[in-house]
Amino acid sequence: MPNPSRPRAAALTATIVLLSSVLGGCSGSSKAATGEDLSAQKLDWKDCPAPSAAEGGGDAPSPLPNGGQWQCATMKAPLDWAKPKGDTIGIALIRAKASGDSSKRIGSLVFNFGGPGGSGVTTLPAFGQDYAKLRTRYDLVSFDPRGVGSSAPVKCESDQQLDAYFQQDATPDDATERTAYVDNTKKFNAACEKNSKQVLPHVRTTDAARDMDLMRQVLGDDKLYYFGISYGTELGGVYAHLFPKKVGRAVLDAVVDPTQNAEQSSLGQAKGFQLALDNFAADCTSKATACPIGDTAQDVKDRIAKLLKDLDAQPISGIIPRRLTQTAATNGIAQALYSKDYWQYLTEGLQQAYRGDGKVLMALSDSLNGRSENGEYSNITAANIAINCADEKSRYSPDYVQRKLPEFRSASPTFGDFLAWSMVSCTDWPVAGAADHPDVSAPGAAPILVVGNTGDPATPYEGARKMVDALGKGVGVELTYKGQGHGSYDSKNKCVQAAVNGYLLDGKVPAAGTVCS
Repeated sequence: MPNPSRPRAAALTATIVLLSSVLGGCSGSSKAATGEDLSAQKLDWKDCPAPSAAEGGGDAPSPLPNGGQWQCATMKAPLDWAKPKGDTIGIALIRAKASGDSSKRIGSLVFNFGGPGGSGVTTLPAFGQDYAKLRTRYDLVSFDPRGVGSSAPVKCESDQQLDAYFQQDATPDDATERTAYVDNTKKFNAACEKNSKQVLPHVRTTDAARDMDLMRQVLGDDKLYYFGISYGTELGGVYAHLFPKKVGRAVLDAVVDPTQNAEQSSLGQAKGFQLALDNFAADCTSKATACPIGDTAQDVKDRIAKLLKDLDAQPISGIIPRRLTQTAATNGIAQALYSKDYWQYLTEGLQQAYRGDGKVLMALSDSLNGRSENGEYSNITAANIAINCADEKSRYSPDYVQRKLPEFRSASPTFGDFLAWSMVSCTDWPVAGAADHPDVSAPGAAPILVVGNTGDPATPYEGARKMVDALGKGVGVELTYKGQGHGSYDSKNKCVQAAVNGYLLDGKVPAAGTVCS
């Protein structure tokens, strides 16, 4: 199950690959030259290689529909921003140059698709055609943030160890199961420290924001033009706080609530995923044709609850040799709720599971965990935990979680236990967390368009208003989309896209409070 801002686009890309199969049958650090001005470095853009295993693997990105080519480069950044002349790391970048009249080019539009832990180098090409309109005046640019993919990736457990890690019971019911769960968490965290000790203190969101400002300079832009999605909204808000006068035009879509601590975020996400499940069940049973997984919305949810309870006692066949556990099934259900486009897979996965076949739900779970068909994992989970634990000051004991279970179960009978127990992820982390929540106050920044989706499971709609308020008067401009799924622009809603495109391309700020449906 995701932490509060788990990746969306990267995970959904993997879903397409995994489900098509099921349904069809960088680097460490190096020394910087003494006195080197990293802002003056020249990027060596070349054809992109196939993604690394840490980025998720697969083929090199295909050309864009109009023939545009993807190019990749590596930018040097300080390992420790407190020592800007010290050791450096490589930040992996990707771009597609602007397709329109060069005299009308605005600059580079930098994307972060979320996570923390999602690889922008693999995600931007997968969704590049969705941003064709924006590419008429911008170079489209994304990157693997530090600790992610090919940018000094955090490494924890091996693929074999991760298979066991994700098969564990993450909703312990008794003292024995709690001890096993906590021990496995300690083991995972110790592996992260052993294999990535050098980079762990330097993967905070503030570090990534400083990388983006260096990127802005290296790309040759006076201002940062930015499109942040999910966790990318938090990164964008932190950038605006640190560099308010350098904000050009920025869009924050699927907004993380910047006022919440880790517990509040997890509880909010429990409510968000439960709302999405409610909407899924209501949609299935409202159609003219009979819903194949229940007669009423409540019946759909009752049958899911029974399935999960049965799986806790006895897993079923999954993707051989693994079996579908209660944890994997919950994970798979959550993954399908990230996008209404995947509700059909959830319906099919549940139908199969009721017949004793767990392959589709397991494929959905694998995609959220970053597992490819060949059993290799991207570093999305390792990076997600490392960045969250470096950012979040709060540390929660198993006893504290146990006391909080009734509140989480009230918020979500389906996802409450899972999200409550996920709070122990940082308990034995080797690096202290930075703050209770990010500071995104940005007085003096240019207008930032903040887009909230009323049906968003992972970043509940209320976070958009909280972000607007936290950015400060005259900065955040709220746009509401009455829809389903995680995010708004990629829903292809014409009203949302017209508002976002008008702002990014022509500087037309929508009226505050605009609603699209």
